[in-house]
Amino acid sequence: MAAVGRDPALPASSGLPWENGGVPLTAIPARSSRDLLLILATHPLGEADRIIVGLTAHHGMLRAVAKGVRRASSKMGARLEPFMVADVSFVSGRSLATITQAVTVKAYSAPLVADWDAYLAASAICEVADRIGQGEQDTAAALFPLTAGALSALARHLHDPRDVLDSYLLRALAAAGWSVSTNRCVRCGGEADLLGWSVRDGGAVGSGCLEPGDRPLRAGDLDRLDALARGDWAALDSADDDASRRRTGRLVRASVQWHLDHAFRSFDLLEERPR
Repeated sequence: MAAVGRDPALPASSGLPWENGGVPLTAIPARSSRDLLLILATHPLGEADRIIVGLTAHHGMLRAVAKGVRRASSKMGARLEPFMVADVSFVSGRSLATITQAVTVKAYSAPLVADWDAYLAASAICEVADRIGQGEQDTAAALFPLTAGALSALARHLHDPRDVLDSYLLRALAAAGWSVSTNRCVRCGGEADLLGWSVRDGGAVGSGCLEPGDRPLRAGDLDRLDALARGDWAALDSADDDASRRRTGRLVRASVQWHLDHAFRSFDLLEERPR
């Protein structure tokens, strides 16, 4: 599988100020840190505070308290919602950091919540990013542009939301160290007669290596999985086999749950979504 990179549709297209540090904030205390924060989830804390969970561009995963943001008078609360990117100043703590300032850089929430399919895909992306981002800091740093780019693609309706999600999931797995094999048997390395998919081993399986539990591949499935892993949007956008899209989506999600050893609630909603 090709390395995870910035293809035109996902990571690089979000328009975020990766190099210039974002928009200016007011005076930042010397012991504070400043970074771009992609908010994945929020949780209420006490009567007026909120815990913010997100990916930063340079500091890995951030779990921080935003004090008073649930009050109606708070100006910062609207800048710290899921599916948003903010330029934040924060002070590290023993268990949780404290966000002291925030300026909105990108707000993807409005177009996402207006489109149920895009919203479901975005929710799954954020849930998986939260899980993978808890690993090494380098992994979280690689996830930041990938996740922001995926949300941007969904918000702008560039591709089918299911394709954006499945491509993101395979690339996020690769960033975490679990690249799938789409052109060679994951067990023997052979290239011929790739007729099955091993969720456990992470890739295609040749006819001579099939084992109980391997999932069958039908015509076009392996080509779609390869296009998803590489981010080949020309191939994905021109494909009209919705049955193959559903089959490969299930394979991708099963692989993610196996390797991350976690059952994602958003995946259940995707299965329940009528087509």
